[in-house]
Amino acid sequence: MNVEWIKIPSELECRRMVAEMGMLDNIVAHCRQVCRVALLIVDHLNMDGLNRDLIRAAALLHDITKTRSFQTREDHAETGAQLLLEMGYPEVGSIIGQHVRLDSYFASAVPPSEAEIVNYADKRVLHDRIVPLDERMGYILEKYGRAPQWKTSILLLWEKTKELEVRLFTGLPFAPDDISRLLAEDSPGEITEPDPRW
Repeated sequence: MNVEWIKIPSELECRRMVAEMGMLDNIVAHCRQVCRVALLIVDHLNMDGLNRDLIRAAALLHDITKTRSFQTREDHAETGAQLLLEMGYPEVGSIIGQHVRLDSYFASAVPPSEAEIVNYADKRVLHDRIVPLDERMGYILEKYGRAPQWKTSILLLWEKTKELEVRLFTGLPFAPDDISRLLAEDSPGEITEPDPRW
C-alpha cells in the first residue's frame, strides 16, 4: 500500500481510542500481544509494499468494539471496521473487519497482505499468551462451535489459517514455534511509549 495516501492513527491516538471505548484490560493486553506478533512477522518478511504502521494500528485496535459486544452481541469485527471508517481510517478499518475471517484467502503465489498478518497474529494469541495455532483454534472451536453451522465454519477457518501459516512462514527465517522465544529475546515490535495500562 502507498504509505503517503493512507491515514493511520499514531500509537498515542490508538491508546486514546482504546481509553475512550473503555476496553477491558484483558482485551487491551490481548491486542498488545497480537501487535507484537504481527510486528515480528512484518519486520522479518522484508517485503516491499507492507505498511508496518498500518499493521501496528490495526493490531492494536482490532478488538476496539469487543468490550461493548458482550452487552450488544454485535459482530465486533464488523462494528470495529465501521467505527474506524467513521473516524477517517478506512484502511485500518478494513483490516479490523478481516481479523476474524479474511475477505478472501489468496493463492500461495500472492504476497501476504497487512490483513493476513493481523489475522494470523490474532490466531496465535489466546488471551495474552502466544500459543500454537492448534491451541488457539481449538479454543475458538470449543467456545463458539456449539452450533453445527458454527462448528463447520470454524473448522474451515482453521484449515484456511493453517494454509496461511504455511504461506507466511515460507518467507520467514524462523518457524511458527519460535515466535514466543524471539519476542522474549529481542522484544522487536515492542510498544514504545510507556503507559501503565499498556
